Amino acid sequence: MFNIRVYGILINENKQVLVSDELIRGSYITKFPGGGLEVGEGTRDCLQREFLEEMKLKIEVGNHIYTTDFYQRSAFNRDHQIISIYYSVKPLEEIKVPLRIKPFDFDEEQLKFYETNKEIETFRFINKNEFSDMCVTLPIDKIVANIIKHSIA
Repeated sequence: MFNIRVYGILINENKQVLVSDELIRGSYITKFPGGGLEVGEGTRDCLQREFLEEMKLKIEVGNHIYTTDFYQRSAFNRDHQIISIYYSVKPLEEIKVPLRIKPFDFDEEQLKFYETNKEIETFRFINKNEFSDMCVTLPIDKIVANIIKHSIA
């Protein structure tokens, strides 16, 4: 079974990279914003939907950056193979969700939500001089982190 994931790379005017800090079923994961492709949905539509759902943010999907070209087993379902697709994105409006400074800086309301839903997330920017593959958790994200680290002027 294939699990197709679509992620957006948002780099702001200060050359900071947007990441999502998530607590999923007891695992702390820092990744790029995005999520799972749904049946009948294109990859760019998926990314726009995910940003709207997660950040209440309208985006423009830009250039393709990377698609997984090796076998990656899902960390959450051992019977699934992950294929991740990455695009550059630009916000079409101001970011309204709270942006954190520290990793996994969840508020009380989020922690209460986690008790029943087992998934919460928050967002933050990482400065280009601090950004590296060590800033993200997932193996495919690490490859993309290296690609974009070298492209940030």
